[in-house]
Amino acid sequence: MKENQTLPACESASTPLQSQTSPPHRILVVDDDISIRHLGTELLSQSGYEVDAAEDGAAAWEALSADSYDLLITDNNMPKVSGVELLRKMRAARMAVPVIMATGTFPVEEFATSPWLQPDATLLKPYSRQEMLRTVKKVLREADSAADGSPLFMYRGKKDNKISQSGEPAAAPLTCARNSPHRILAVDEDKPMV
Repeated sequence: MKENQTLPACESASTPLQSQTSPPHRILVVDDDISIRHLGTELLSQSGYEVDAAEDGAAAWEALSADSYDLLITDNNMPKVSGVELLRKMRAARMAVPVIMATGTFPVEEFATSPWLQPDATLLKPYSRQEMLRTVKKVLREADSAADGSPLFMYRGKKDNKISQSGEPAAAPLTCARNSPHRILAVDEDKPMV
């Protein structure tokens, strides 16, 4: 991955976005536009996050497969692997990484036919620095809250975690509680033996 880089967190006089007592959240920024990718990584690293960058969905998939991240911020229209294709790969691999789609055109049709691919939040380009930081903070706060004892999987918009009639989840899992015991659901249509 050519542009994968970890930018050091900068000390700033401004109010930090995350607690000083916890390690910095790790964020992967994916955009094929080098200037947008650079601005995003710089803004987030100056705000106290540990940030890696990828130039397209294929490079992002390699990074997600090799490292763990607390958040993915991705464009959609990219060469090799689009943002929607990246989400599809993540969901198939059951990666429970929150996603912000920062894109110029929202893929309405793809999400209408596959609602479980919906990202946790969307930023439509052009967006301001404040909008980006506010959205990042909100999504990470929700993911941290879910990791502190919520059900194993929680589907967006479905408080009762129902599965749709097509058999797919109503939306993608937001996160998996990290320190909870393993939970297993076994389903069998056979009648019990007497």
